[in-house]
Amino acid sequence: MKVGIMQPYLFPYIGYFQLIYLVDKFVLYDDVNYIKKGWINRNNIIINGQKKLFTISLSGASQNKLINEIYIADDFKTFIKTIRINYSKAPFFNETMELIEKILLYENRNLSLFIKNSFEILLEYLNITTELLLSSDIKKNNELKGQQKIMAICKELNTSIYINPIGGMELYKKETFKAKNIKLHFLKTNFTEYKQFKNEFISGLSIIDVMMFNSVEKINDMLENYELL
Repeated sequence: MKVGIMQPYLFPYIGYFQLIYLVDKFVLYDDVNYIKKGWINRNNIIINGQKKLFTISLSGASQNKLINEIYIADDFKTFIKTIRINYSKAPFFNETMELIEKILLYENRNLSLFIKNSFEILLEYLNITTELLLSSDIKKNNELKGQQKIMAICKELNTSIYINPIGGMELYKKETFKAKNIKLHFLKTNFTEYKQFKNEFISGLSIIDVMMFNSVEKINDMLENYELL
């Protein structure tokens, strides 16, 4: 059983989707504290030809609250207008805009549930069949922190292989996981260049940008462009 665990991000970059694609079960880590200026409710897109950050406004956002205790406050009017202005001439604008608007119409504004629903829609579009779970729904000792809490989730899911983004190399140790009969791998994303209008290629943007310029088949090829360390 291959498992990945990450905090829920809204419209994250391609590497996040590579991780989902690689595992059998993907856990949205929603019962940990919200981090301000993280990637949960913001990411980068092209605005006026430049890499710019979009941010979705939240209600009650605090580092003293769990992610699943926070709600979306945005009406998305500015966000939709920004996407339309900057991507209307992209080759896959119609398909992508339809998905975005479907996601934004979801009535439940709970942050973790809203993002989970967004992934369900996007994964169906990308033909990714990985099972999505919320960590808050998994039985475990919630007093645990960091690596120990991750390992507790892995135990409950009968994990044999745990895959984490490369940024976790300083947090998680292969020897510790091996002692629990779990192989730990780190995912390094290799970015596939694609045409972004007439701009010089900008890597690591939101999946919105990727979908605007690429077919599902091309995106599926991108999902294979990685290294496991």
